[in-house]
This record gives sequence, structure tokens and C-alpha cells, in this order.
Amino acid sequence: MTNKRWRDLDPRLRQAILVGAAFDTGLKVAALVDLSRQPRAAVRGPKLVWAVALAVVNSGGVLPLVYLLRGRRLG
Repeated sequence: MTNKRWRDLDPRLRQAILVGAAFDTGLKVAALVDLSRQPRAAVRGPKLVWAVALAVVNSGGVLPLVYLLRGRRLG
């Protein structure tokens, strides 16, 4: 496989990559803000572990969605 440079990529592919990265970043920010506002008892698992995972793991938006849907105790 040859290494392509950013400028060599098709403009539509570059746009798709940027949109995906913006979506992932937005979800991470939303999840981290929500996590910081939740009391410890309202989060499933240690808040520090969630925060590190959300900040470090590149999951394509999956990990922030998992936190927002399953990592919080609602009600």
C-alpha cells in the first residue's frame, strides 16, 4: 500500500474525514462535559476511567455514545 499525502486525496474523501473528525470531537466534548457535571453516584464505573478513555481512545464516536447511552445512571 502506498502512502498518500493529504493533498493527494480526493476532495470528497478529505471532506468526509474532516466531517467525521468534527463529529467525533463534538461527541467527545459533549460526553466529557456531561461527565464533569454528573455526581459520582450517577456514573456507572469510575469517573476518572471514563474521562481518560474518552480523552485518549480514538473510537470514531463509539465510546462517547456508549458513555452517553449506557455509562450514566438515569433516574
